[in-house]
Amino acid sequence: MREVRLIPLPAIGVVGEDDDLVDLLLGSLEVAGLRLEHRDLVIVTSKVVSKSEGRVVSFDGSERNKDELIERESRRVLRRRGPLRITETHHGFVNANAGIDLSNTAEGTAVLLPKDPDRSARRIRADIRRRRGIEVAVIVTDTFGRVWRNGVTDVAIGSAGLKPVLDLRGTSDATGRTLEVTEVAIADEVAGAANLVLGKAEGTPFAVIRGLDDSYFGEGSVSEDLIRPPSGDLFR
Repeated sequence: MREVRLIPLPAIGVVGEDDDLVDLLLGSLEVAGLRLEHRDLVIVTSKVVSKSEGRVVSFDGSERNKDELIERESRRVLRRRGPLRITETHHGFVNANAGIDLSNTAEGTAVLLPKDPDRSARRIRADIRRRRGIEVAVIVTDTFGRVWRNGVTDVAIGSAGLKPVLDLRGTSDATGRTLEVTEVAIADEVAGAANLVLGKAEGTPFAVIRGLDDSYFGEGSVSEDLIRPPSGDLFR
C-alpha cells in the first residue's frame, strides 16, 4: 500500500498585491528544512493567489455593496435566502455569495476569487520548474459548501500537472467487475485532505502532498474536467 504525506509549511505573514508566491513558497520550504521533490503536489490556498493578483476590493460592509459585488462576480444568482446567495460564478463554480471572502483581510476590504485559477496554477508550476528544474503539480484550493450535506470542505478551483478527474471506466474492481461510471475527483480529494493541515487562523497557505500515485499526474484543468456542464446537471 502507498503512504501519502500531508506536509503543512510555516506561516509566511501577510501577502499583498504583486508578491511573488513562488518566492514565498520556497522561503517557507527553507524555513521548514524541506525541498520539493519530483511529483510532489503543491497546495496553494486561493486567498493568497487572489491577494497577490490584486483581487482585493473595497467593501463598506453594507448589504447593498455586498449585493453589488456578488452580482458583478456572478454569471447568475440561482437561489436567495436572506443575506445568502447561491451563485454561479463566471468560472462556472456554484457556491455561496460568488466566493467573496471577508475573513483574514483588512477592514473595509473583501477578497474575490482569482480571475482564472487554472492559469494561476499553471504559472506557479512553470515558475517552480524554471527555478528548481523539477516537475511538480499545483492545486489552488478554496472552501465550498456541499449540496445536501452540512459543513464545508476545501475543493480544487485550479489545477496544473494533476489530472483533476481519474477516469476508471472500463477498468475492473476487486471482484473483476467492469466499472462503468466511476470517475474519481482526485483534485477535490487532495484539496480536502490538505485542509486537515492548513489551519484557517494560522496563516498557512501552502502545503505539500507527497507520495501520490504516478497515475494521478498529467494534463487537465478544473474548468474543463471538474465543472459539470449545465446539460449534464439535473438541478439547473
